[in-house]
Amino acid sequence: CKFSVVTSKVSTGSYKRQVYEVPSGKQLVDQAVIDRITWATWTSVLGDEVIGIWSRHAEKADVNCACVSHSGINLVTGDDFGMVKLFDFPCPEKFVRTSFCMVTATSTVDIRILSCFSRRHMMEVFYSLNL
Repeated sequence: CKFSVVTSKVSTGSYKRQVYEVPSGKQLVDQAVIDRITWATWTSVLGDEVIGIWSRHAEKADVNCACVSHSGINLVTGDDFGMVKLFDFPCPEKFVRTSFCMVTATSTVDIRILSCFSRRHMMEVFYSLNL
């Protein structure tokens, strides 16, 4: 698998995904070029690959964070309602049902998947937290 080390992706306050070349800082606008990039990490809540994380009644600001597993097959999100949700990645279809959901006490503002956890390991961690 070839990973891109020459581009950076940012999400703006206007909910637009922008991609830049590194170190020049030049913005990439050719969608065909952007589509061919394999990202080494994914922590964005924006993009065609994650449209399914938004529930039917969610507003753009409701989902705060996302992280794709190192294997590239799982996605975990955190939101304003304290929910941590597990999805298959990519999830390009709207209103995808979550594979697993855990409710925390407060809004989840950042989340990461550590190591090369499998779906089974992530669910075991969620259950053991007993939040």
